[in-house]
Amino acid sequence: MDLQNIGAGNRDDAFYRYKMPRMITKIEGRGNGIKTNVVNMVDIAKALARPASYTTKFFGCELGAQSKFDEKTGVSLVNGAHDTVKLAGLLENFIKKFVQCYGCGNPETEIIITKTQMIQLKCAACGFVSDVDMRDKLTTFILKNPPEQKKGSKDKKAMRRAEKERLKEGEAADEELKKIKKEVKKKGTTTTKDATSKGAPAKKKVLPEEDHHSSPSGSQADDNEADDDEDDVQWHTDTSLEAARQRIQEQLSAVTAEMVMLSTNESEKEKPKPAKKVVVATNGATPESEVKSPKAAENGKATENGKATVCAHDKLVEKIKMNLKVSTVSQLKSFLGSLDDGSPQEVMNALLDALFGGVEKGFSKEVTKKKNYIAAAIHDVEGSQILLLRAIDSFCLESCPEVVKEVALVLKTLYDADVLDEEYIVQWYEEGIAGGNKNSQIWKNVKPFIEWLQSAESESE
Repeated sequence: MDLQNIGAGNRDDAFYRYKMPRMITKIEGRGNGIKTNVVNMVDIAKALARPASYTTKFFGCELGAQSKFDEKTGVSLVNGAHDTVKLAGLLENFIKKFVQCYGCGNPETEIIITKTQMIQLKCAACGFVSDVDMRDKLTTFILKNPPEQKKGSKDKKAMRRAEKERLKEGEAADEELKKIKKEVKKKGTTTTKDATSKGAPAKKKVLPEEDHHSSPSGSQADDNEADDDEDDVQWHTDTSLEAARQRIQEQLSAVTAEMVMLSTNESEKEKPKPAKKVVVATNGATPESEVKSPKAAENGKATENGKATVCAHDKLVEKIKMNLKVSTVSQLKSFLGSLDDGSPQEVMNALLDALFGGVEKGFSKEVTKKKNYIAAAIHDVEGSQILLLRAIDSFCLESCPEVVKEVALVLKTLYDADVLDEEYIVQWYEEGIAGGNKNSQIWKNVKPFIEWLQSAESESE
């Protein structure tokens, strides 16, 4: 079988690994009944990972002629006499529109139909999600005849929910087992004390269940004794001056740790000078006299001799902005992974500021335009969806009220684009309403969307 590279731009690449058969056509009939038969259409469609009916219908739409593909026999017919070169050119147009990734150009894409009846191409190589032009005539045929989904993709979310339920049941069983062990331990201690007071030797109390399942070697009894020994361990906290200083250095930020002064009786005896009054916030933030705003405290802003130092967060935002100007969406993920200027959460916060900084009205529209950047940033990264949701929360708190009003629309947009899953959205919402900022306007605006998500899940079940 004669093979050629997929895509006209890769025609001269001798090492290109994506190949398809060369098109073979045959003219059948004559007069008004003349037709062009694409003999190897099934093999071509299999190489492109698309149904053969799509390519046949595309030829008919582009040529303005009737076309038909027989699923049983695999025969692809287009009315009229057409040259092989002409049909091969039309096939190249089909590959550019409905096969190749718009980001990296690889043909490893999958057709996805969103809930809003939009067609997208999700690339398995780079993770880029391409939006297909819905003005093409073939899109109507694709919506009416969607491609078959891969096995397991339909029940993916249901399997995740079942796995969560199994984990909860396992945790509940572990809690019950711990309670039973504590009760047995208490009863055994009481029995030992009574026997000792009467002068009789102490006997170990054994449950019927343990007696029934115990082996001659006594391995299970040894395990129970090991568990009891672990319960008898008493932990204490070192309250010495050096230990307290070490804990402060580990728990507080660098700015706050320098301001903390420990005053004990020993230090007061050694230093008769009056100790300075220091105010330390319970949540680890610096006082208002040192940091002007919460965002400044978070990013490590400080002042020296009246001159503000450059914020590390602003540096990170500027670095991402410069990269967005010169790189593509597919290169964004590798760039973000190479940043070592902050934690993953700080990088995600800086990405949102770089993409949407200064936006007031129309926040959801901007997210719709730039959702591909967000999708590329969180593709196949564990825990990245929670980082994105927390970054949205932080961005909304520091923006104008108009941005907070559109937070539910933003979540809906990212959910429809399969960027966010419902389980992470609900988890983020529950953490927010249980936290110290539970009265924020964000949770009031998000609540209807959360209720819609939960009701949609119950209806599908």
